[in-house]
Amino acid sequence: MKKLLNVIVFCTLCFTYGQHQDKVDFVHANIFIKPRGVTKTIMGDVTYNFEIKQKVDSVFLDAKNMTFNKVELNGKQAKYKGSNKVITVYNKFKKGESYTLRVVYEATPKQTVYFLGWDDQVAGNEQIWTQGQGKYTSYWLPSFDDMQEKVEFDLKIETHKKYWVVANGNLVKATNGTYNNRIWYFDMKQPMSSYLLAFAIGEYAVQNIVSSSGIPILNYYYPKDSAKVEPTYRYTKKIFDFLENEIGVPYPWQNYKQVPVHDFLYAGMENTTTTIFSDTYVVDSTSFMDRNYVKINAHEMAHQWFGNLVTEKDGGHHWLHEGFATYYAYLCENEIFGEDYFFWKLYESAKELTERSEKGKGQSLLDPKANSLTFYEKGAWALVMLREEIGDEAFKKGIRNYLKKYQFKNVMVSDFLEEIKKTSNKDLKGFEATWLHGKDFPSEVVKGFFMNKNASLKQYFEIQKKVDSTIILDDEKLMWLWDRESPTPYKKQLLMDYLGQISDVSLKKIFENEASLEIRQAIALATTQISPVLKTAYEALLLDDSYITKETMLYKLWVAFPESRKVYLDKLKGVVGLPNKNVRLLWLTLALVTPEYDNNEKIDYLNELINYSKSQYNTEVRQTAFQYLFEIRAVNNDVLKQLILATNHHSWQFRSFARNLLDQQLVDVSVKNQIEKIAKQLKPSDLRYLKTKIELP
Repeated sequence: MKKLLNVIVFCTLCFTYGQHQDKVDFVHANIFIKPRGVTKTIMGDVTYNFEIKQKVDSVFLDAKNMTFNKVELNGKQAKYKGSNKVITVYNKFKKGESYTLRVVYEATPKQTVYFLGWDDQVAGNEQIWTQGQGKYTSYWLPSFDDMQEKVEFDLKIETHKKYWVVANGNLVKATNGTYNNRIWYFDMKQPMSSYLLAFAIGEYAVQNIVSSSGIPILNYYYPKDSAKVEPTYRYTKKIFDFLENEIGVPYPWQNYKQVPVHDFLYAGMENTTTTIFSDTYVVDSTSFMDRNYVKINAHEMAHQWFGNLVTEKDGGHHWLHEGFATYYAYLCENEIFGEDYFFWKLYESAKELTERSEKGKGQSLLDPKANSLTFYEKGAWALVMLREEIGDEAFKKGIRNYLKKYQFKNVMVSDFLEEIKKTSNKDLKGFEATWLHGKDFPSEVVKGFFMNKNASLKQYFEIQKKVDSTIILDDEKLMWLWDRESPTPYKKQLLMDYLGQISDVSLKKIFENEASLEIRQAIALATTQISPVLKTAYEALLLDDSYITKETMLYKLWVAFPESRKVYLDKLKGVVGLPNKNVRLLWLTLALVTPEYDNNEKIDYLNELINYSKSQYNTEVRQTAFQYLFEIRAVNNDVLKQLILATNHHSWQFRSFARNLLDQQLVDVSVKNQIEKIAKQLKPSDLRYLKTKIELP
């Protein structure tokens, strides 16, 4: 999964009860669920088929906080015991025999299943979706927290007929259910770990495409976003075809689906056949340059092989998931955007890893508690350097052998290395010591790799030695640096490093002669002070085809030239920007604090900005709205109410932000009194965090 903060460490319970792998083999599950959005509950009915490999007197399923209405073994009432964590079924199970276990239950998931939009007044905003990464599916389905229990899961999901359902496997049919409901039938053909079970329910339309190998690819979208389908899913078929060819193993599942959801916890999650991702990556063509889905698309798709087909045994082997998916995503970007783009992205990764290592915060890839930077980026680098050491042929053959040998199984790092050793016939002790066991990032080795592989990076490293940070770059020296044949990433880095040393005359030449959007954006981002001589050139950036450039220059020009503020605001009056509404939120804030600007409209502007703090908007929009409202001191009871509600949000990042902001407000006695009055209008469940900070009646 893209950007997990820490690898999940699996609970002791999984090992205490870890009888399934060696004594019991769960083979198939037939699942029926009926999620209820209003009550945020799930009615469920699951039947498991399993075989006994060694004589046991009980079997168990992980089941968090569930009520069991019926438990049957081979069609008869079973003896069982349920706790708030597991359900244990007792019987004299005989070796070599097969059994059928049925559990009818109700669940009120505290996590893993998220019910959005059922409490607001916005029609069509309702969604239900899952995020079970690691061991959390047992909050909505009696299942297995241990990733080593692989089962073929078939799903039936009943919901209101106006909603579309997306889930693992192939959609066999959708039939009428009770009242105005429809039942959706999904079939899986191969076993998988239960943490990869997933579904999404909401109002969707779908784009159907087919890979070159004949695999159906279904790209879902909100009906209102039909114009964003192409830029959002751009290169999807190319990514799929490239991965099949590069990996050398056919896509192992029946189809592939991608579905955006509101307020997803991460960028994306690679559930088997069904990637769920944040709808903040649903973009228009202009947004594509600033923030697109391409790398996440490739990363989650690569997981269908690395993580889903072949799954780690535990968190100590997490590199086999995230490092591999990140590496193949880089290869996809190389295929799509070219070699220079690829190497400069690797340089950005190496720079971040080097900085962390120099601060003494480096981590081993075999540390189950390592952070995401280690598993993702250092993990990808380990594969880059492994391939460099053993060569393309041995590397690709080793990958193929590894996937074929361990398909639908669980693995350790040693299993992968063994296959690589066989194909390369090399001693990998040095590689293992440096890249797997070592905590430090070998920056000098990586720099040598860059010097040998990419001419523009080699030139950049040479420039770093020659250019003193205190000197002014005259025209002659700048043109020496600004080689017309050099790629865009190289020029962008020069600007980010040395823009403050470039004369107005030279910068004007760059403005006049450089057509690249990326270069103009780099100028906008790197500029700290705008010379009046270049005012017109910078003003032209307000109309550039980049929402980040528009936002950046609106603020910087507004600060630099107060006499022209009305002109700048008028130019961007109707621009919304990225899915996080970056331009619109800044525009509203500046319009509100600019004297004499649209005074008759200021109330409407303020109400719009306040409205963006509400739950129907994504967390990025809400967070920025809160920041601006508090910064300009435009906070009323509605804003404080939304802030209190946000302290209980399911996204921990947004929840943490809201709690910190609320803590700051409680220092002010008058604001604290205001918050206490608002609290009286809210439900007890809305006040969970607030009650930990102040005493409420």
